[in-house]
Amino acid sequence: MTKLLKLAALDGADLEVISAHCQDAVLKSEEVNFTPSSKRVLLPINRFAWEAPSARRWFFKKYERRRCVLHIDLATSVRSKGLNKNDPDEVRSILNIDFHADEDETSAGGTVDIVFAGGANLLIEVEALELRMTDLGAVWAANSKPRHNV
Repeated sequence: MTKLLKLAALDGADLEVISAHCQDAVLKSEEVNFTPSSKRVLLPINRFAWEAPSARRWFFKKYERRRCVLHIDLATSVRSKGLNKNDPDEVRSILNIDFHADEDETSAGGTVDIVFAGGANLLIEVEALELRMTDLGAVWAANSKPRHNV
């Protein structure tokens, strides 16, 4: 088992690293939690451990998923497209996490865009980019490695 990850993003380059680790993570739409009073969005996810050495082997592959949480701080609003928070069975797979800075160059704010398979998006308006990814410790075997048609 590889070490648990704890990553933070304060700029676009940092976010690219977190996005790569969160690619193919799955989450239940109903578990997206925005707390306006603390300006925080929490997303509990089950991420595929791309960094695990066994995921890169050619033979005798062992794949892992890990329980993880994304914290997006300084959030002022959350919008979604294609997500149904009222459906307890809806599971979405993350493809990418991106940051679109405000056009006002004096502002550090912008929009964190979490892109899901199937065309859904979670758009989180933030005062500044402050995102953390923390593995929680739960690790289990995954039956297969996610694939993408290019």
